[in-house]
Parts: sequence; structure tokens; C-alpha cells
Amino acid sequence: MWTEGVPVEDEARQQLINTARLPFIFHHLAVMPDVHLGKGSTIGSVIPTRGAIIPAAVGVDIGCGMIATRTTLAAADLPDNLHALRSAIERAVPHGRMVGRGRRDEGSWEKPPPLVNAHWAELLPRFRRLVEKYPRLANTNNHNHLGTLGTGNHFIEVCLDEADRVWLMLHSGSRGVGNAIGSTFIALAQADMRQHLANLPDRDLAYLEEGSSHFADYVEAVDWAQDYARHNRAVMMANLIAATSQVIARPFCVDVEAVNCHHNYVQKETHFGAEVFVTRKGAVSARRGELGIIPGSMGARSYIVRGLGNPESFCSCSHGAGRVMSRNEARRRFTVADQERATAHVECRKDSEVIDEIPMAYKDIDAVMHAQRSLVEVVHTLRQVVCVKG
Repeated sequence: MWTEGVPVEDEARQQLINTARLPFIFHHLAVMPDVHLGKGSTIGSVIPTRGAIIPAAVGVDIGCGMIATRTTLAAADLPDNLHALRSAIERAVPHGRMVGRGRRDEGSWEKPPPLVNAHWAELLPRFRRLVEKYPRLANTNNHNHLGTLGTGNHFIEVCLDEADRVWLMLHSGSRGVGNAIGSTFIALAQADMRQHLANLPDRDLAYLEEGSSHFADYVEAVDWAQDYARHNRAVMMANLIAATSQVIARPFCVDVEAVNCHHNYVQKETHFGAEVFVTRKGAVSARRGELGIIPGSMGARSYIVRGLGNPESFCSCSHGAGRVMSRNEARRRFTVADQERATAHVECRKDSEVIDEIPMAYKDIDAVMHAQRSLVEVVHTLRQVVCVKG
């Protein structure tokens, strides 16, 4: 556990123990400093397995992660009033969710633009193979969600680094289709283990055994969803860059430094001389020299980091600050006035719908970074000036 100086709930500790006791866990669990209670397994944990995967540990936001790019713009190039920039970003990237009788989902495309269609064409052949086996996946908002942000803690930010250079950054995953894939295989794992669920400390630790048909299908489906998530972030970044160029007259370049990394995913890796499946549930790969992104909360710093390749962590680091309270608790405890004070320096929404994302609902990002100083080194420190929430 890399948790020195950061709080860890008793319930999260028990979840870690429950997971660690499963017979197919390889070597040990690695626990990141942003660890907190999750569904079945804790968020902020690295779960190496041999011969099995736990679908609920991977979760339903498969491939959720971050993308960031540094531009050639400087703080002085930004307008004094950033509202127009936030509005342009909100128009360029569908976000949130508003559905009801006679209303479409504003968080999806009504008519996907050519860029989305081009990315979807790359994903479509493998998706059709999945639908042949699991027809219900066809009835997801797959094409229309590609290049959209979603809800909850998904966000788009314009940031400044320590040298006042402008960065564009966003956080999202595989949207509705990833949720459907995750939910489908969580249910299949529980159905396959129906006779053994009573022996598990939590039914959400139900697993798929290697060699079974559902295991092979899950590996195929989760790999596709992770690709979808990467395409999703790439489309949004392209539209974010375009929106920024509409507002800022000065021409600029991007990809000066760029990072695109998952933090909810599973893949095969070699550790301690063995080939294993590594599930990172709220954790980022941090191989030696590998760049990653560790965002803070709304109003807190974020970090571009370089991995140190610590073998005990399975070459991983945290995926953010980590919550210290539930969304409902944050809504009970804080007010819009609290949100306004906490985000006074950021151009963002300041209303009752985003109180659950208030910075005080998260751990201290600086304490989290200090606790994992043996996992990563800081390359850039970012502070947000614009934030668009889902």
C-alpha cells in the first residue's frame, strides 16, 4: 500500500482483503494512494491474476482514462474573460445527459460528424463480431456516443503549467457501449458462478475462468471497449483543439507533448517472471520512462508524470486524488456557495448539479503525490483555468 499520509476507509481495507484472498491473485495486490471503496474491488488498486479475470474489478467504464496535449500557446494568449472559450468547448463536445419524453440525449450526437464516422468505421468490424454473439450490445448508443464526454467526474480542462504554457486535457471512457459490455459480463460471471457465489466474500468478485467461452469473449470485448475509449478521447481532443482555435486568434500547434492513458482496464503483462492479467481499477501504467496523467479535482492541481517502473507496484501509479466521501454525502455537506469559493479561479459551472465534484470531496492531491514518490516523478504541474463537466 502506497498510502502514507492519506486516509484509507476501513471498508476499503476490507475490500482489499477480500480480493487478496481469491485463489488466482498473483503475488500481491498493489494499492495506490487514491484508494477508496468501489464495487466489489476498491478503486485505486492493481489486481494481478492468473487463470481468471474479475469483470466487476475492471468495471463498467472500461478504458476510462485521460488524454492531454501541450500547445504552443502561453497564458498571455488567453482572453481575459474565459467564458467564451468554455462556451465554445461545450458546443464542440456533447456532454452531460438530458433525456426524457420528447427530448433527445444532449450528451450524444444527433447526427455524428465525419470525424466520428471515420473513427467508428475503424471500430465497426470488430463490434459486429461482438454483436453476433451478444445481440443486446447493438442496442447501445455506440456510434452516437463516440467523441462525447459523459457525466459524473468526466471533464475537459484548459490548464497552465509551471511555465504558464497552455495544455488541453480531458477525462472519459467507453461511454454507454462500454457500460453495456461491463454489465453483460459481470452478470455472466455471476451466473456462471451461481453455485459458488455463497463462498465469495462479495458477489461482485465473481470471476471468469480462463479457458471458458465467456472468458475468451470478455477478453475480446474488453479489448474492443478499451480501443473505443481511446478513439473517443482522440475525437474529443480534435474537437477541443478546433474549438480553442475558434476563440484564440493566434495560430498554435499541439502535440508538443501528448499523453493518452487508460486507468480502468485489463491487459496481459509480464511481472516477476510470469505472464499475468493486470487489472488496473483506477490506476495508471507507470513503466520506467512512461508518461501518465494524475488529475486533481475541480480547483486542484493536476500532474503530468513519468513512471519509475517500480516492480512492487506492477509498474503503476494512482489515477487521481481519490474520493473521501460519496457523491450524496458531498451534496449533503456542501452548498453552491462552497463550490463557488473552491473554484473561484476556474471558469466552470458553479451550480447544484456539480456540488458532488467539489474539491473537498476528494483527497489532498499533494498528499497523494507524496505517497507515491517511489512510483512516479513529476514532469509538469498543471492548474486549470477552464473546466467543462459532464
